[in-house]
Amino acid sequence: MLQEVVKRSERFPSDSKVLIFGGGFSGQHIAKAARKLGAEVLCSRRDFKKKGADFIFDSTSNTLPSKTIFNNVTHVISCIPPEKNGDDPVLRNFGEVLKNIPLKWVGYLSTTGVYGDYKGEWVNEESITIPKQQRSIRRLACEKAWQSLNLPLQILRLPGIYGPGRSTLEVILNQQNPVVNKEGQVFSRIHIDDIAGAIIHLISLYSKSLNPQIINIADNLPANNVEVMKYAFNLLNKPMPRIESFETASKRMNPMALSFWQENRKVSNDILCKDLGYKLIHPDYKSGLNDCLEYTHMNSL
Repeated sequence: MLQEVVKRSERFPSDSKVLIFGGGFSGQHIAKAARKLGAEVLCSRRDFKKKGADFIFDSTSNTLPSKTIFNNVTHVISCIPPEKNGDDPVLRNFGEVLKNIPLKWVGYLSTTGVYGDYKGEWVNEESITIPKQQRSIRRLACEKAWQSLNLPLQILRLPGIYGPGRSTLEVILNQQNPVVNKEGQVFSRIHIDDIAGAIIHLISLYSKSLNPQIINIADNLPANNVEVMKYAFNLLNKPMPRIESFETASKRMNPMALSFWQENRKVSNDILCKDLGYKLIHPDYKSGLNDCLEYTHMNSL
């Protein structure tokens, strides 16, 4: 939970101002942690009706904030995906502004999808990027666009993101998906506590010249869908339904769902955890789902 992120993290310097583009699931968690650690944080949403909206940024409707939001900014985090044409909306609107600010650190949240399909083998930050999915091709193009600006940048590649309120437990409780098995298929994951925790850890190291440009943020245990679902059903004290083969289930999947099953890789976190010394709060799905269960119980009272 957020308290553990704060407990393990260094405080921000007193003059820190963090600008977060994209205040969704990950962005809001990062914002909450940074505030508790002493930073001023401004977080974007598409309209003020959405929770945690400090300023409005919606590139699809060309709703832009005043450039005064950049006054005294020290850190920038972008969680916003590429546009359909492949452009990065933050860079398209604010790239020139960012180049002229004395920033201490910039983080771009990308995806491990840029690695493409490795047939279940391990990938690390030096692996060749061979994306086939259009959304991952666009992400890789945006990574390169951010790199071209010569900012104090780190690109953070994330696998499947989960956390309290958005996990396998909710999938089961809402009866959203069957239990699907595809032989040899594994997925890497990361809990939002460790997204926030890793980012704050990386920020604290950056000024000490411990600053690789690309970092995978993933847990220690890539796992197949059935073992994760089985553990989640046990946590909820519910019987697991019959396992369905991927061949059968795939006939009902929409293109987006199907695309997640078309690539298979294990994501290494050695740079983050071994080289840079980050200690995962949730090193595997079991720890992470137990945390999600506590949240579920709290919200059912």
